[in-house]
This record gives sequence, C-alpha cells and structure tokens, in this order.
Amino acid sequence: MAKLALITAGTSAIGRHLVLGLAGAGYDVALTHLGTAEEAAALVAAVGVLGARAFAMESDAGDEAQVLAFHARAADWAGTVPQVMVNNAGIQTWSRLTDLEVADWDRVMATNLRGTFLNTRTAARAMQAAGQGGSILTLGSGCNTRAFPRLVDYTASKGGIEQFTKVAACELGPFGIRVNCIAPGAIATERTASEAGDYAGTWAPITPLRRIGTPQDLVGPMLFLISDAAAFVTAQTLYVDGGTFSQAPWPYPT
Repeated sequence: MAKLALITAGTSAIGRHLVLGLAGAGYDVALTHLGTAEEAAALVAAVGVLGARAFAMESDAGDEAQVLAFHARAADWAGTVPQVMVNNAGIQTWSRLTDLEVADWDRVMATNLRGTFLNTRTAARAMQAAGQGGSILTLGSGCNTRAFPRLVDYTASKGGIEQFTKVAACELGPFGIRVNCIAPGAIATERTASEAGDYAGTWAPITPLRRIGTPQDLVGPMLFLISDAAAFVTAQTLYVDGGTFSQAPWPYPT
C-alpha cells in the first residue's frame, strides 16, 4: 500500500517544493489550496510525472469543518490513513503593533496557529487509531525565538507553533507519532521579494552562509525528519536559516 502524506497550502511557493519532494520520496500526496485551482491542477500533474499520485482540495486550514472534510476525503482517496502531516499554511501582516487591526491578528492566528492545531489533531487521531505511528511537521520561523518588528501577529503565532510542537510531541510520543518543527530563515519567494527592493542583498550579508535560502533548501530537512533516519528525533526545531538566527548582536569585527 502506498504511503500517504498530507500538506496544507500545497500550492504556495514553499509548498510546491515540499509536495514534489514528498512525491519523489514515494508518497501519495493530498494537498490543500485556497483559490488556486489552476496551480493545484498543474501540481497534481507534476506529481504524476514523478510516478506518484496527488489529490488537491480547497480547504481553509483554520476552519474546523473544512479541515475535517479534507482529511476524510484524503483518506477515502488514498485508502489509508496518513503517515505524514506537514503543516505548511501560513500568512502574515506587515504592521506596527499599535496600528495592527484585530481582524488581521485573528486572521493570522486562525491560519497559522489554529490551522496547525486543527490539522495536527485530526491527523494524530487517525494515526493513533490505526496504531501505526507517524510523523507530523510544523513550519516555524526565525521568529520562533527572535523578535521580528512589524510582524507581531506572525511572530506570536510562530512562537506558539514551536511550543505547540513540543507539547504535541510529548503527548503523541507514546503512540509512535513524532512531531518536529522546521524553522526557515530568509527564503526567496514571491512574498518575501515584496518585503525589500533587494531581498537577497538585504539578508545575505547578515547570513553566515552569505546567501538567502530557496524553497528547495527545505525539502531535505523535511525528508530527513519524516524518515527512519530521524526515528529518535521528536519535539525538535530544525532551523534552516544559513545560521542567521544563531547569532547574537556582536559589535566587533569577525
């Protein structure tokens, strides 16, 4: 029987690479999207070229009814419960704390934090009932542990995701379910390109590896964490940031 991986926001800049990475590793992939039906159809076709199957469904990660419907449809489509759940859905607003609207705060929390909770809970219930274990990944950020000005809602949600990951790992470990977090640093996507006139030129000089990351840089860490090579790894956050957020402010030349 084929292995099943679920991923939210599969048509996003990072999500597309993660979907193709999962397919290349032999997983059938069920993915969600919001308002990107054409992109989802193209991604399903690209997965087929790799010899795997994909199923795409429009679903809001923060809506409980839609999450439950997606997981049920995916299980029916695949004929199995998921072995992997990747919580990739995430949004942000760019605003100072004193200017941030409550609606924007709620929208970011609903997608990022509640979405991670709902999809993790639903996948974990299926994995636990099947008694086969599994691997769940959350997507954090450098702001898991660092303050990002003008991103207070995003930063709060990502810090919450890291703590959620640890608690979920402790509770689900006895059932053979591992939960880990991948925390990207500066990654070149359509969204981040809009943050600065020269995104690479802004971030590469303060990154020890002297470059920014690409979505493809996240695929290897994902495949490691869901593999048997990481069978004794849970409750961990793996920073994929070129070393950026390991640094403290340092006033002397290096």
